[in-house]
Amino acid sequence: MTNVTRLCETKSIVTVNGQFPGPKLVAREGDQVIVRVVNHVPYNITLHWHGVRQLRSAWADGPAYVTQCPIQKGHTYVYNFTIVGQRGTLWWHAHISWLRSTLYGAIVILPKLGVPYPFAKPYKEVPIIFGEWWKADTEQVISQALQTGGGPNVSDAYTINGLPGPLYNCSAKGVWFMHCHLEVHTSWGLKMAWLVLDGSLPNQKLPPPPSDLPKC
Repeated sequence: MTNVTRLCETKSIVTVNGQFPGPKLVAREGDQVIVRVVNHVPYNITLHWHGVRQLRSAWADGPAYVTQCPIQKGHTYVYNFTIVGQRGTLWWHAHISWLRSTLYGAIVILPKLGVPYPFAKPYKEVPIIFGEWWKADTEQVISQALQTGGGPNVSDAYTINGLPGPLYNCSAKGVWFMHCHLEVHTSWGLKMAWLVLDGSLPNQKLPPPPSDLPKC
Protein backbone atom coordinates (compact mmCIF):
# COMPACT_ATOMS: atom_id res chain seq x y z
CA MET A 1 0.00 0.00 0.00
CA THR A 2 1.24 3.48 -0.85
CA ASN A 3 0.11 6.86 0.47
CA VAL A 4 -0.78 9.14 -2.43
CA THR A 5 -2.01 12.73 -2.30
CA ARG A 6 -4.47 13.98 -4.90
CA LEU A 7 -7.02 16.81 -4.73
CA CYS A 8 -5.42 18.01 -1.47
CA GLU A 9 -6.21 14.73 0.33
CA THR A 10 -4.01 11.72 1.08
CA LYS A 11 -5.16 8.11 1.03
CA SER A 12 -3.56 4.67 0.90
CA ILE A 13 -3.87 2.86 -2.43
CA VAL A 14 -2.72 -0.41 -3.97
CA THR A 15 0.30 0.04 -6.26
CA VAL A 16 3.02 -1.99 -7.95
CA ASN A 17 6.46 -1.27 -6.51
CA GLY A 18 5.08 1.88 -4.91
CA GLN A 19 4.41 3.54 -8.29
CA PHE A 20 1.18 5.15 -9.43
CA PRO A 21 0.51 4.57 -12.25
CA GLY A 22 2.46 1.33 -12.22
CA PRO A 23 5.74 0.68 -14.04
CA LYS A 24 5.84 0.63 -17.82
CA LEU A 25 6.41 -2.83 -19.28
CA VAL A 26 8.58 -2.74 -22.42
CA ALA A 27 9.11 -5.79 -24.64
CA ARG A 28 9.63 -6.71 -28.27
CA GLU A 29 7.48 -8.76 -30.57
CA GLY A 30 8.45 -12.38 -30.03
CA ASP A 31 9.77 -11.85 -26.49
CA GLN A 32 8.90 -14.17 -23.64
CA VAL A 33 7.54 -12.08 -20.77
CA ILE A 34 7.90 -13.32 -17.20
CA VAL A 35 6.36 -11.25 -14.40
CA ARG A 36 6.64 -12.39 -10.79
CA VAL A 37 3.91 -10.92 -8.60
CA VAL A 38 4.26 -10.95 -4.81
CA ASN A 39 1.14 -9.80 -2.97
CA HIS A 40 1.95 -7.61 0.03
CA VAL A 41 -1.49 -5.94 0.28
CA PRO A 42 -4.60 -7.03 2.22
CA TYR A 43 -6.59 -7.71 -0.97
CA ASN A 44 -6.61 -10.62 -3.39
CA ILE A 45 -4.88 -9.64 -6.63
CA THR A 46 -4.67 -10.66 -10.28
CA LEU A 47 -3.12 -8.81 -13.22
CA HIS A 48 -4.50 -8.75 -16.76
CA TRP A 49 -2.42 -7.86 -19.83
CA HIS A 50 -5.10 -5.99 -21.74
CA GLY A 51 -4.97 -6.72 -25.46
CA VAL A 52 -2.12 -9.23 -25.32
CA ARG A 53 -2.98 -12.38 -27.26
CA GLN A 54 -2.59 -15.35 -24.99
CA LEU A 55 -1.74 -18.17 -27.39
CA ARG A 56 -1.58 -21.43 -25.42
CA SER A 57 -1.05 -19.39 -22.24
CA ALA A 58 -4.58 -18.64 -21.07
CA TRP A 59 -3.52 -19.20 -17.45
CA ALA A 60 -1.49 -15.99 -17.75
CA ASP A 61 -4.43 -13.83 -18.87
CA GLY A 62 -5.42 -12.72 -15.37
CA PRO A 63 -9.22 -12.58 -14.92
CA ALA A 64 -9.91 -13.71 -11.36
CA TYR A 65 -11.92 -16.94 -11.01
CA VAL A 66 -11.85 -17.39 -14.80
CA THR A 67 -8.27 -18.24 -15.78
CA GLN A 68 -6.74 -18.28 -12.30
CA CYS A 69 -7.47 -18.09 -8.61
CA PRO A 70 -6.62 -14.70 -7.07
CA ILE A 71 -3.18 -14.21 -5.56
CA GLN A 72 -3.79 -14.09 -1.82
CA LYS A 73 -1.92 -11.91 0.64
CA GLY A 74 1.62 -13.19 1.14
CA HIS A 75 1.48 -15.43 -1.93
CA THR A 76 3.33 -15.30 -5.25
CA TYR A 77 2.28 -15.99 -8.82
CA VAL A 78 4.39 -15.97 -12.00
CA TYR A 79 2.85 -14.80 -15.28
CA ASN A 80 4.62 -16.32 -18.28
CA PHE A 81 3.57 -15.58 -21.86
CA THR A 82 5.05 -14.85 -25.28
CA ILE A 83 4.15 -11.86 -27.44
CA VAL A 84 3.20 -13.17 -30.87
CA GLY A 85 2.33 -11.07 -33.89
CA GLN A 86 1.79 -7.84 -31.97
CA ARG A 87 3.37 -4.45 -31.59
CA GLY A 88 2.09 -1.17 -30.24
CA THR A 89 0.94 0.26 -26.93
CA LEU A 90 -1.41 -1.64 -24.63
CA TRP A 91 -1.95 -1.60 -20.88
CA TRP A 92 -2.05 -3.90 -17.88
CA HIS A 93 -4.36 -3.62 -14.88
CA ALA A 94 -5.73 -5.49 -11.90
CA HIS A 95 -8.59 -7.80 -12.83
CA ILE A 96 -10.45 -8.29 -9.58
CA SER A 97 -12.91 -6.04 -7.74
CA TRP A 98 -12.12 -2.38 -8.46
CA LEU A 99 -8.41 -2.41 -7.75
CA ARG A 100 -7.79 -1.49 -11.38
CA SER A 101 -8.66 2.11 -10.43
CA THR A 102 -5.10 2.51 -9.11
CA LEU A 103 -3.36 -0.67 -10.23
CA TYR A 104 -2.49 -0.17 -13.89
CA GLY A 105 0.28 0.79 -16.28
CA ALA A 106 1.40 0.80 -19.90
CA ILE A 107 2.68 -2.05 -22.05
CA VAL A 108 4.91 -0.97 -24.95
CA ILE A 109 5.60 -3.67 -27.56
CA LEU A 110 8.41 -2.72 -29.92
CA PRO A 111 9.09 -4.34 -33.32
CA LYS A 112 11.57 -7.18 -33.50
CA LEU A 113 15.21 -6.14 -33.70
CA GLY A 114 16.08 -5.30 -37.27
CA VAL A 115 12.47 -4.72 -38.30
CA PRO A 116 11.94 -1.08 -39.32
CA TYR A 117 9.07 1.04 -38.11
CA PRO A 118 6.29 1.58 -40.69
CA PHE A 119 6.97 5.30 -40.19
CA ALA A 120 9.90 7.49 -39.19
CA LYS A 121 11.32 6.20 -35.91
CA PRO A 122 10.07 8.51 -33.14
CA TYR A 123 12.60 10.48 -31.17
CA LYS A 124 10.82 9.67 -27.94
CA GLU A 125 7.66 7.92 -26.80
CA VAL A 126 5.72 8.94 -23.69
CA PRO A 127 2.63 6.90 -22.78
CA ILE A 128 -0.41 8.99 -21.85
CA ILE A 129 -2.79 7.05 -19.61
CA PHE A 130 -6.24 8.40 -18.83
CA GLY A 131 -7.81 7.39 -15.54
CA GLU A 132 -10.10 8.48 -12.74
CA TRP A 133 -9.60 9.37 -9.09
CA TRP A 134 -11.93 8.81 -6.17
CA LYS A 135 -11.35 10.48 -2.83
CA ALA A 136 -13.19 7.58 -1.22
CA ASP A 137 -11.84 4.05 -0.92
CA THR A 138 -12.71 2.50 -4.29
CA GLU A 139 -13.39 -0.88 -2.70
CA GLN A 140 -16.09 0.80 -0.61
CA VAL A 141 -17.42 2.58 -3.70
CA ILE A 142 -17.92 -0.66 -5.63
CA SER A 143 -19.25 -2.45 -2.56
CA GLN A 144 -21.94 0.20 -2.14
CA ALA A 145 -22.85 -0.08 -5.83
CA LEU A 146 -23.23 -3.86 -5.58
CA GLN A 147 -25.41 -3.54 -2.49
CA THR A 148 -27.75 -0.96 -4.01
CA GLY A 149 -27.82 -2.41 -7.51
CA GLY A 150 -26.99 0.96 -9.00
CA GLY A 151 -23.92 2.29 -10.70
CA PRO A 152 -20.87 3.34 -8.69
CA ASN A 153 -20.56 6.93 -7.56
CA VAL A 154 -18.87 9.12 -10.14
CA SER A 155 -15.20 9.88 -9.67
CA ASP A 156 -13.94 13.14 -8.22
CA ALA A 157 -11.52 13.80 -11.08
CA TYR A 158 -10.18 12.48 -14.34
CA THR A 159 -6.44 11.92 -14.45
CA ILE A 160 -3.62 11.89 -16.98
CA ASN A 161 -0.78 9.62 -15.92
CA GLY A 162 -2.23 9.55 -12.42
CA LEU A 163 -2.50 13.32 -12.00
CA PRO A 164 -5.68 15.43 -12.11
CA GLY A 165 -3.68 18.42 -13.29
CA PRO A 166 -2.46 21.52 -11.49
CA LEU A 167 -4.81 24.03 -9.92
CA TYR A 168 -4.16 27.37 -11.58
CA ASN A 169 -4.54 30.76 -9.94
CA CYS A 170 -6.28 33.13 -12.32
CA SER A 171 -3.91 35.93 -13.26
CA ALA A 172 -6.63 38.49 -13.85
CA LYS A 173 -10.26 39.16 -13.04
CA GLY A 174 -12.84 38.76 -15.73
CA VAL A 175 -14.19 35.97 -17.91
CA TRP A 176 -12.11 32.93 -18.84
CA PHE A 177 -13.10 30.77 -21.79
CA MET A 178 -12.71 27.02 -22.25
CA HIS A 179 -14.26 24.33 -24.43
CA CYS A 180 -14.38 20.57 -24.81
CA HIS A 181 -11.79 19.67 -27.43
CA LEU A 182 -13.75 17.12 -29.45
CA GLU A 183 -13.65 16.62 -33.19
CA VAL A 184 -16.95 18.40 -33.60
CA HIS A 185 -16.53 21.05 -30.91
CA THR A 186 -16.63 23.92 -33.38
CA SER A 187 -19.95 22.89 -34.90
CA TRP A 188 -21.60 21.84 -31.64
CA GLY A 189 -20.26 24.79 -29.71
CA LEU A 190 -19.25 22.90 -26.56
CA LYS A 191 -18.25 25.94 -24.56
CA MET A 192 -18.31 27.22 -21.02
CA ALA A 193 -16.87 30.18 -19.18
CA TRP A 194 -15.30 30.80 -15.79
CA LEU A 195 -16.27 33.99 -14.01
CA VAL A 196 -13.47 35.02 -11.66
CA LEU A 197 -14.52 36.63 -8.37
CA ASP A 198 -15.37 40.32 -8.78
CA GLY A 199 -15.08 39.98 -12.53
CA SER A 200 -17.42 41.71 -14.90
CA LEU A 201 -19.36 40.62 -17.95
CA PRO A 202 -19.18 43.57 -20.38
CA ASN A 203 -20.93 42.35 -23.52
CA GLN A 204 -19.55 38.83 -23.09
CA LYS A 205 -22.19 36.24 -23.85
CA LEU A 206 -22.07 32.61 -24.88
CA PRO A 207 -24.41 31.43 -27.64
CA PRO A 208 -27.19 29.01 -26.67
CA PRO A 209 -26.41 25.29 -27.10
CA PRO A 210 -27.22 23.92 -30.56
CA SER A 211 -30.31 21.77 -31.00
CA ASP A 212 -28.30 18.73 -32.14
CA LEU A 213 -25.98 18.70 -29.13
CA PRO A 214 -25.59 15.05 -28.00
CA LYS A 215 -26.84 14.28 -24.52
CA CYS A 216 -24.44 13.20 -21.80
